[in-house]
Amino acid sequence: MAVSQTINGWLRKIPAWPLYVLLPVPGIVAFYQALTGRLGPDPLLALEHMLGQTALQLIILTLLITPIRRWAGVSLLKFRRAIGVVAFVYVVAHFLTWTALDQRFDWAAIWEEIVERPYITIGMVGFLALLPLAATSNNYSLRKLGSTKWNKLHRLAYLAAAAGALHYLLVVKACPTEPIVYALIVALLLSFRAWWAANRKPRGPRPPRRKPGGAAGGQEVSSA
Repeated sequence: MAVSQTINGWLRKIPAWPLYVLLPVPGIVAFYQALTGRLGPDPLLALEHMLGQTALQLIILTLLITPIRRWAGVSLLKFRRAIGVVAFVYVVAHFLTWTALDQRFDWAAIWEEIVERPYITIGMVGFLALLPLAATSNNYSLRKLGSTKWNKLHRLAYLAAAAGALHYLLVVKACPTEPIVYALIVALLLSFRAWWAANRKPRGPRPPRRKPGGAAGGQEVSSA
């Protein structure tokens, strides 16, 4: 416990904002390499894969934050929003690379691909699951929805992670060792979430609210 408290003390001194600057750097570098022909014989495909893979890695990282806090006592919660937002940026970049550079905004062909190719259909499910998360990743939405509704909504991250892992698994057909690893990690995280939800003790009744004019009670905020 003393070790985790020491680590948490260090983490409190580290701001989250540099993640918004540092995490997009690999994607920017990959885009530059694609433009200059340094991503192999098919730079567009390599760029698509890199952006999608990085997005999946960051989504998995956001889901690991809660188990790490519960098992190791190390809290990375202050970094979760930044990681999640940048993960969504990578997903959007992955989507735009496919629609703009690969399909050249041929919406008829894009729709046909989404309907007829299961891995693209599943990828779109993951993308759509992330939209409400990105739209509500701010303090205003948390206050407006309340912590309970906000936490329930943000469980869509598990759907996005599962869809992303399956999408990646279906894309890589020959010897997909790395996609299998990601799929197993996501499966373990989903199992942990289900186990924790099944074994969580119900909360006791909340104390009655005081009438106006009395002392204000603090609102308890639960974590997803």
